[in-house]
Amino acid sequence: AAAREFLKRGIHVICDKPLTSTLPDAKKLVAAAEKSDALFVLTHNYTGYPMVRQARDMVASGKIGKVRLVQAEYPQDWLTQEETNKQADWRTDPARSGAGGSTGDIGTHAYNLACFVSGLELEALAADLQSFVPGRRVDDNAHVMMRFKGGARGMLWCSQVAPGNENGLKLRIYGEDGGLEWTQADPNYLWHTPFGEPKQLITRGGAGSGAAAGRVTRVPPGHPEGYLEGFANIYTEAANAIDARHGRVEPDADVVFPTVHDGLRGVEFVDACVRSSARNAAWIKVP
Repeated sequence: AAAREFLKRGIHVICDKPLTSTLPDAKKLVAAAEKSDALFVLTHNYTGYPMVRQARDMVASGKIGKVRLVQAEYPQDWLTQEETNKQADWRTDPARSGAGGSTGDIGTHAYNLACFVSGLELEALAADLQSFVPGRRVDDNAHVMMRFKGGARGMLWCSQVAPGNENGLKLRIYGEDGGLEWTQADPNYLWHTPFGEPKQLITRGGAGSGAAAGRVTRVPPGHPEGYLEGFANIYTEAANAIDARHGRVEPDADVVFPTVHDGLRGVEFVDACVRSSARNAAWIKVP
């Protein structure tokens, strides 16, 4: 409701994910954003990592050939037992978090990252959701099979009950000519494996790192750069787009940030997962 009121008044909005707690609300917010002159930016901050931009550029330029497989995972362990803190309390309350638990909290991140880097659009999914902790009203673990338009296939695992995993976001993409691997715990490294050749390490700011990564690289090579800088890059992209919208600078075609439509796709993903799991992991078309 707050975001819609700002949009009505032409005030730019930066919003966290998931976009809304229900699909009807997400559609209303998209309609409000489309009617407004203001920009709507979604903080899927992992899209701001330089090596994520590098991977996206390599896929788009054909470095691994036509994409066949997308594997995304995001395991955590902090909800392994019954919640005992404020952060857990609202995340496991469907009245506040929506129908998705781990799917909405971290599954949307993994899903957004998979689509952002691969350039693929989801066509259908089959999801098996669990609530392992007794009495928990939303999922705390999910296994999702995905079919993308164009024939590619994917799998997504998100969990908040996997002991030993603090924040294990990882993405692997495989095409006809090679593969890419990126892990959030080592965000400055991207592994590229051309088929039949040894694995090649591309580092942020190092040899092989291109312009797409360079424009969002903040510190010299070899220095730690990660989570907070990812947010900062999204904010910077938003500021550049706002300046362009108001004629203060020339529009930059390389500016990239998640939008309200990415948010809608995330809520559609959660909604489809919940419906699929309720039907014994039946295939559900998306949207």
